[in-house]
Amino acid sequence: MADTWLITGGAGFIGSNLVRWIRANRPDVHVINADCLTYSGNLENFADLEGDGQHEFVKADVREADQMRPLIERADAVLHLAAESHVDRSIIDSTPFIDTNVRGTQVLLDLCREAGGRRFVYVSTDEVYGSLPLDDTSQLFTEDTPLAPNSPYAASKAAGDLLVRAAFHTFGSEVLTTRCSNNFGPFQFPEKVIPLFVSNLLEGKKLPLYGDGKNVRDWLHVDDHAEAIVTVLEKGTPGEAYNVGGNNERSNLELTRMILEAMGHGDDMIEPVADRLGHDRRYAIDASKIKNELGWEPTRSAWPDALQSTVNWYVENRTWWERVKDGSYRDYYERQYGSRV
Repeated sequence: MADTWLITGGAGFIGSNLVRWIRANRPDVHVINADCLTYSGNLENFADLEGDGQHEFVKADVREADQMRPLIERADAVLHLAAESHVDRSIIDSTPFIDTNVRGTQVLLDLCREAGGRRFVYVSTDEVYGSLPLDDTSQLFTEDTPLAPNSPYAASKAAGDLLVRAAFHTFGSEVLTTRCSNNFGPFQFPEKVIPLFVSNLLEGKKLPLYGDGKNVRDWLHVDDHAEAIVTVLEKGTPGEAYNVGGNNERSNLELTRMILEAMGHGDDMIEPVADRLGHDRRYAIDASKIKNELGWEPTRSAWPDALQSTVNWYVENRTWWERVKDGSYRDYYERQYGSRV
């Protein structure tokens, strides 16, 4: 398999965990880690890899062809994770989502073709499928479920899905797509629900729970997701999409109560807030294709143990999320990398 892999968005939550997983499990692979370091990109997420000669960080923006071209020319494969990803932010302003998630994806696809072809994995989301009813748990998202995104974020990712599909059918590009469920684990930016709730409790704040709390998500540990991405890269069929789930459906209320219990609190710390605009009711993944065709299934995602270990990580790494919340983590860039960032 390829010995140099370019990962976009490698300073983010999923990207940095993927980088770490590759270094631990594919030690001969040289990783080029490209990230433009927007608000959620954090070099501290992979500080433990400093001095690792097989890991190379480059500040680069997927929207800028001149920055990405030399990196793609050096790579044998591209794992494209760079994206604006927070639904609430996309509702406030969708422009950055279109710019990065759509235009940035097309820039990479064009550069891969220009370079003579590269194996390309586009990391998407189950949100491109829209919403399932709460009252029929037999319904699941399969890879053949029509794309029906309901938020600007999901629409921007679905556009990327379709550009990848078009690259395969028009140009024969060696592209693959993964569509994952909600990720959890260490180093997640604390605007997302699990680190937000844990950090709020540690600060004595209540937990803002959207609407009636009945919205259901399938939760996937980020290390399971990393393994699945690499499995698709190494074994997947070009032109195909693969759903990646944790077999771990929970309502938001159930998630909230499990965090409260893990941290010794009760329902009095729940603060109901107005529901998110266009809030999808249920996501549920059928991941049988990746299991049957590629032999992958989740082994790290089952609750309560995986959730408890994640809660423990945020409790034990308070300094990390406090710096993220107040913005001081960005000082680390200058101390460690100077003008390179």
